[in-house]
Amino acid sequence: MKKLDIYIVRQFLVTLSMTLVGFLCVILIVDLIENLDRFIDNSIPANITIKYYIYAIPWFLNIGLPMSMLISTVFSVGLLAKRNELTAMKATGISLYRIALPITIIGLIVSFISFELDNTWVSKGNEVRYNIEREYMKRRSRVKAQTDLQNVFLQKNEKTHISIERYKVNTTIGRSITAISLENGIVTQRLDARGIKWLDSLKIWNVTDFSIREFKLNGEVKEMKLSKGDTLLNLNFVPEDITQQSKTPDEMSFADLTIRIQQLKENGVDTIKWEVDRLFKISFAFTNLIVVLFGLPLVVMKSKGGLSFGAGMGIFVIFIYYAFIKFGMSMGYNGVMSPLASAWMGNVLFSLGGILLLIFARK
Repeated sequence: MKKLDIYIVRQFLVTLSMTLVGFLCVILIVDLIENLDRFIDNSIPANITIKYYIYAIPWFLNIGLPMSMLISTVFSVGLLAKRNELTAMKATGISLYRIALPITIIGLIVSFISFELDNTWVSKGNEVRYNIEREYMKRRSRVKAQTDLQNVFLQKNEKTHISIERYKVNTTIGRSITAISLENGIVTQRLDARGIKWLDSLKIWNVTDFSIREFKLNGEVKEMKLSKGDTLLNLNFVPEDITQQSKTPDEMSFADLTIRIQQLKENGVDTIKWEVDRLFKISFAFTNLIVVLFGLPLVVMKSKGGLSFGAGMGIFVIFIYYAFIKFGMSMGYNGVMSPLASAWMGNVLFSLGGILLLIFARK
């Protein structure tokens, strides 16, 4: 059985490598053709374009993995059936389940690899790509640079919490600011200001119409300062800390999203969309295992033409699967379903479907 496992795994990995490289080349070419006019319209230098696509490779690999896994499963098992090797294996008492075991294990391993890839290289690559679009693509950019931020919340450390109702990135002007200082979880100081403006020459904030209150440990006001004018204050954050808040979930890892959600919750902000996107990072990674469960029985369902039937049905199934994923996410965004249910709805349904197909397939 060890030799059989090595034979199946080698055939599967060779097909997977070739398929993944093919998908990567196709996606790169299609994306370049689609964006070529945008690069030309914005006069983006060649070295920036090359950098853009170098950092896009991890994302392209990650989205191409599920389809590559499906095609590799179909062709690996399909070729065994076409060469009558599958029949010979069954004749010696080896069931379909045993034949599927090494491929299923590979699907599980690739799922974990996909999750790690998404949380390291993909998120970092997306951050670089989106920054290039924000900086260079002034026309028809897919990622719009946010110039007017609302309800910004910062937690520089465990002792400093800042909220800004509205902030303009271009002018570095903020309105309705609250800064709270904590000591052992107890509020010791609170600053409220109508406006702030960053003075780049002095590297400090100009604060207008503000109040500063010092608190005792029992919560009583120890000292209060009021001013209708303006003054220069060090608020323990800089404009770059604020603009970091405009990052999208695609630019953040699972750990980053967890921290971001916790910060938003502490400041009373609705985090449903963020929670759905965070859980989706896990559920999407396991797409690689689910397509294996579907691909295996599709090949052996028809004794003749199993390879072409499996490939056709597999591609159809994966498109339906992606539609379920998007439907579940939209339900989660709108609060119709819980974040966990919306992120995993497609995975659960199609896992059950794949397992049922395996049960009813000829073993």
